[in-house]
Amino acid sequence: MRIAVIPARGGSKRIPRKNIREFCGKPMIAWSIEAALKSACFDHVIVSTDDAEIAEVARRHGAAVPFKRPAELSDDHTGTIPVIRHAIEWVNDNNDESAQQVCCLYATAPFVRAEDLRQGLSVLVDTGSDYAFSVTSYAFPIQRALRLTPQGRVGMFNPQYFDTRSQDLDDAYHDAGQFYWGNAEAWLQAKVIFAEGSTPVLLPRHRVQDIDTAEDWERAEWMFRALQAQSE
Repeated sequence: MRIAVIPARGGSKRIPRKNIREFCGKPMIAWSIEAALKSACFDHVIVSTDDAEIAEVARRHGAAVPFKRPAELSDDHTGTIPVIRHAIEWVNDNNDESAQQVCCLYATAPFVRAEDLRQGLSVLVDTGSDYAFSVTSYAFPIQRALRLTPQGRVGMFNPQYFDTRSQDLDDAYHDAGQFYWGNAEAWLQAKVIFAEGSTPVLLPRHRVQDIDTAEDWERAEWMFRALQAQSE
């Protein structure tokens, strides 16, 4: 059995209620739910939440909310893996069939596409990895990154690269923050995601945007509308 688990707790601080705040015409979480359903990858698309309003919105857009997430897994310090592990254990305890492949899909991933999820599943199965997750490249060489000093000056993290041409430096990548396919046993064993047992699913930078601040939200809507206009 393959399941998608969308974590969506109610206590977001930096952007209150961001999981169900309207984003380009729909509640934010609806974009993730619809991509998961459209992918046809999953036997169940489950939202893990502690919040009744989020649960109602999720059901309205086609997801299942078969349990209420426990309070001890709903605070600011709870990581993703315990939340996914709880959902897998609930599914295994309440179904005749156990989960085999599980995709953690973030509620704030409006740029995710059904084909991305299908590609992630294919990568996971074909490579035999513990996890397959979305990544994208940094736009600027991280080897030439700067830090600001308490005195208001600047310094390089890696001054040895001051005279190195950008094209001679290795490309660097970061987590795209959209989805994380994993074998159920990897989640249950709490295996580290950013490790050699994982395989990347590369996304273009123009479809990746963290949404943690009001500025992020505004930028994401600009990007989203531009992509919609391009596809029309």
